[in-house]
Amino acid sequence: MRILLDECIPRRLKASFRDHVCLTVPEAGFGGKKNGVLLGLAETAGFDVFVTMDRGLEFQQHLSGRKFAVIVLFAASNRLADLLPLVPEIRLLLETMQAGTVLHVGGRGMANDPVNGKE
Repeated sequence: MRILLDECIPRRLKASFRDHVCLTVPEAGFGGKKNGVLLGLAETAGFDVFVTMDRGLEFQQHLSGRKFAVIVLFAASNRLADLLPLVPEIRLLLETMQAGTVLHVGGRGMANDPVNGKE
């Protein structure tokens, strides 16, 4: 599995995905790119999932039909301590996610979220 972590995600979160190929946006050579260009580069590079905290991404970009899934994290901050509790759910989603889908983890994305099909 190839995972791309957005620039807003601390690079130390990579350690939670050592059994996958996990790169940050700057490590992939995509630093500073706008979302539309970034998503195209991620797709061309063959990433399976893009992990972000950008809550507006799914409303600003056309994501259905993409060759990768997007996981949007909802946490108090982008500090590693706030994101580490989300890792078990992220890892579960990695096993079942499908390309072209947007999945939410944490806060809003847990229960009663029609976007994830949980009502």
